Amino acid sequence: MNPRYEKLKALLRELFQLDQPDLDFGLYRIMHAKADEINRFLDNDLLPQVAAILGEYKSADKSELRQQLDEAIKQAEALGVDPDSVGNVKELRAKYESQSVDLEALENGVYDHLYSFFRRYYHEGDFIAKRVYKPGVYAIPYEGEEVKLHWANKDQYYIKTSEYLRDYAFRLRPEDDGDPSLRPGQLRVHFKLVDAAEGAHNNVKASNGDRVFVLADEHFIAEDDGELVIRFEYRPATMADWTEEAKANATAAARKKEPKQKDLVEIAERRILAATDAALKPWLDELGRKHIKSDGETADYSRLLAHLRRYAARNTFDYFIHKDLGGFLRRELDFYIKNEVMHLDDIEHESVPRVEQYLSKIKVIRKIAGKIIDFLAQLEDFAKKLWLKKKFMTETSWIVRLDQVPEELRAEVAANRAQLGEWKELYDWRMGGLHGDLQEAGKRK
Repeated sequence: MNPRYEKLKALLRELFQLDQPDLDFGLYRIMHAKADEINRFLDNDLLPQVAAILGEYKSADKSELRQQLDEAIKQAEALGVDPDSVGNVKELRAKYESQSVDLEALENGVYDHLYSFFRRYYHEGDFIAKRVYKPGVYAIPYEGEEVKLHWANKDQYYIKTSEYLRDYAFRLRPEDDGDPSLRPGQLRVHFKLVDAAEGAHNNVKASNGDRVFVLADEHFIAEDDGELVIRFEYRPATMADWTEEAKANATAAARKKEPKQKDLVEIAERRILAATDAALKPWLDELGRKHIKSDGETADYSRLLAHLRRYAARNTFDYFIHKDLGGFLRRELDFYIKNEVMHLDDIEHESVPRVEQYLSKIKVIRKIAGKIIDFLAQLEDFAKKLWLKKKFMTETSWIVRLDQVPEELRAEVAANRAQLGEWKELYDWRMGGLHGDLQEAGKRK
């Protein structure tokens, strides 16, 4: 198989997020629903479509013409005739020198340009405007405005990953869909944030340090309704989060500070895999296996550690949803072709067959890139619809000054011992004033 084609296909699988088939939450489920259609395009349709368009020039293929020319020369020499005096040899030589098409180079050029285009505009899950005019110089879309303000993520919605990955789930055996023995969930693992860890944790404010993912102290792992739930807190790290083993393996300088997210991820891996509940053994055996990378290579770390790193890392990066990805990529594709593929000098000084071959290259690039853009736009537009969907209000809380509490509600407030205790703890609330009025109202009740 053509290595350039395989390189392009690997990039497209990354763009369509098909390199993570085990993830089982949010938009990934939509990706998996489209996976069959996308894989069919990449594996069965992409290569034949390129070959079909380039097949128009099969009769002018450089390698075939070379074979025909060599064969004609051999026949002439076998007859004892000077090959240069034979009409067939002259005709084939002239055709080879002026009209031949290097189909292999042409095909490789198509794959290289498709790869360069999508690689240029795609970066860590987002599509960024990078109109390269020449090395080190970028061009921006300009429509004659007096002042033009432009930035890389223009026309995109900014999304916080903390909400995107509040729940993170993956399947340990995604290839076993439909196997009744593995239901429900095909060994589905679910990372969850415990509610108490939101905002402040035990009066440790987020301002005291950067918040990180820490495996919950107690009951951090359990099987719940057929899936394995692993619970995390999201809070500033403390010295108590070190384990003796992790501290022994850390440098002397690192041991004097709170553990970093990298240390906490490794601590979490060891604690999870060390769980002693016999009922969890099938899960832990699968989680402890070596991770298989998207290119099929076996990593030197466990599947669990791979997901822990991904879970923590994705929350440190925010991302964007494009408002019109299809229109953006089509405009950028036109610019790319005019600036990177179409060169007037190549047209002006070449023969008609070579010019046709040159234009066919542009035609193939536009056609194949257009199909890929259509797929990407469908997925991005769906993500945009989800983001713009009106949010439902699930809870409403009001803050009311105590002197504004109506007389008829004071007895109810005074009867709430938990609320009074919280005020006393937080504000060192003394008896008297409105507090005394509330107490009196409570007694009358």
